[in-house]
Amino acid sequence: MIQVAQIIFILSVLVILHEFGHYIAAKIFKVRVEKFYLFMDAGFSLLKKKIGDTEWGIGWLPIGGYVKLSGMIDESMDTEQMKQPAQPWEFRSKPAWQRLIIMLGGIFVNIVLAITIYTIMFSTVGQKYIATDVVQKNGLSFTQVGKDVGFINGDKIISVDGEPVQNKFNRLIIDVLLSDKLIVERNGQPKELKLSDESKAKILGTEGKNFMMPRIEGFKIDSILPKSAAFNAGLKVDDRITSVDGKTFKYYDEFTNLLSNKANDSIALVVVRNNNTVNLKAKLDKDSKLGFRPKLTLANDKEKFEVVNKLSFGQALPQAAKESWQLLVYNVKQFKLILKPKTQAYKQVKSPIGIARMLPDEWNWEFIWSFTALFSIGLAFMNLLPIPGLDGGHALFTIVEMITGKTLNEKTAGYVQTFGMIILLSLMALTFGKDIYQLVVDKLL
Repeated sequence: MIQVAQIIFILSVLVILHEFGHYIAAKIFKVRVEKFYLFMDAGFSLLKKKIGDTEWGIGWLPIGGYVKLSGMIDESMDTEQMKQPAQPWEFRSKPAWQRLIIMLGGIFVNIVLAITIYTIMFSTVGQKYIATDVVQKNGLSFTQVGKDVGFINGDKIISVDGEPVQNKFNRLIIDVLLSDKLIVERNGQPKELKLSDESKAKILGTEGKNFMMPRIEGFKIDSILPKSAAFNAGLKVDDRITSVDGKTFKYYDEFTNLLSNKANDSIALVVVRNNNTVNLKAKLDKDSKLGFRPKLTLANDKEKFEVVNKLSFGQALPQAAKESWQLLVYNVKQFKLILKPKTQAYKQVKSPIGIARMLPDEWNWEFIWSFTALFSIGLAFMNLLPIPGLDGGHALFTIVEMITGKTLNEKTAGYVQTFGMIILLSLMALTFGKDIYQLVVDKLL
């Protein structure tokens, strides 16, 4: 329930402020706003109240929101008023430049919101990120899919498409998935790697961003699979294995190497538990595995890799603007990845249901505001896309009108808007359906 509450809060903040951007711009240019809705009111609304010329309400379908402007074909698909003569308070009677500003008002507010949140966060809790140079100190550790596409444990990524790596590790992971050519340092020597679209599909379809991790010295057990060799041997959560058959190791990948080629064999383990040494015997499964998950993710060792820069307000503002711009650029890059069918990145697109399942199980204001800023830039980018039904689609037609001096007739505009809404609703149905199916499968299996 906390995850649901978080996503509803985040969506509410973003939708209300986005639509307020349209609302305030419309009011400045004296366009009548007939409706202002949080979420969609298809068929009926949960709450509504008429104040002046505007009906304020909350819809039942949590997939966005809208403002309905007089004299405009929008999400409401109300074409009746368009058959009447244009009135001075209507959207269609205003100059093209005013209509363009109204259409871009929501996007502008989304960007301002992100910059504002980051400015406040950077000047209070600090600018935080996982440092690439610290993560790569001992090289990187890769899951099997990472090894399958050409990496080996201990590799250090030194450049992506000819550019030196960024010092924000999460960005580096995205850069790798978007890259055409990588240079890694392997055993002190540079080596070129190329990731095909098929390789990227393997990574995205299995491990995702966790396909490469820091090479941590030592590890603890995070969880144990039921009825596994680890369970039968008596291993417990937070145990630290220090040797296998009398052989010590430094990194987790060295530990797994010691287990290789020992399928169905018995091994001797030395384990540190609550500062005491425990000797255990274990019989590996047919895959030479014990059956536990190690604590190797960045989240488990965040304090080791995180950099915190406390900035003054004057320092925070330009850094916040830079951060927002970089996020917008990364949205463009990720969209390009989605448009490549062979990467199968389109399968990773999530609805609010899927996003909610990624949120933490406890209420964390720092995380929530950081995620809101991130999501706000994503919403700004999405609405910039020149798709009929989105702000970018309306803006595109308005810009064409400003250049050519010609407008779409009302009948054609209605068809275009309908076509755009069909595309958007179809995409929403697919993403919601996929995430609902996954939710059911996870609960039942």
